[in-house]
Amino acid sequence: MNTLSLFRDAPELTLDKANWLPFRPGIEVMTLHGEPTKAGSSALLRYQPGARVPAHYHHGVEHILVLQGSQEDEQGCHEAGTLVINPAQSSHSVISRHGCTVLAIWHGDLEPLKT
Repeated sequence: MNTLSLFRDAPELTLDKANWLPFRPGIEVMTLHGEPTKAGSSALLRYQPGARVPAHYHHGVEHILVLQGSQEDEQGCHEAGTLVINPAQSSHSVISRHGCTVLAIWHGDLEPLKT
């Protein structure tokens, strides 16, 4: 899947040509709403192979829809088409060994955890 329609009657967004910005080492972001990792926000995240998000705590629910590739956390490997719901007051870390693109929706802030 290289295109995504965000709204009915809206033109498709070509993911390969979207306005991606640096987010973390090996991860780019395209903000859809709000400020990524803050309550009430959403974004597309594109992971390069081997990219990681260190351990973090969820103050609210996080929804992750894996659009392309796969990512892993302490709960297992999540392939394209998987909806991952991380509950409030939970924590995890993420790696994408082969790269992926995900839709992330945050209902609460994320807080980095000291490792």
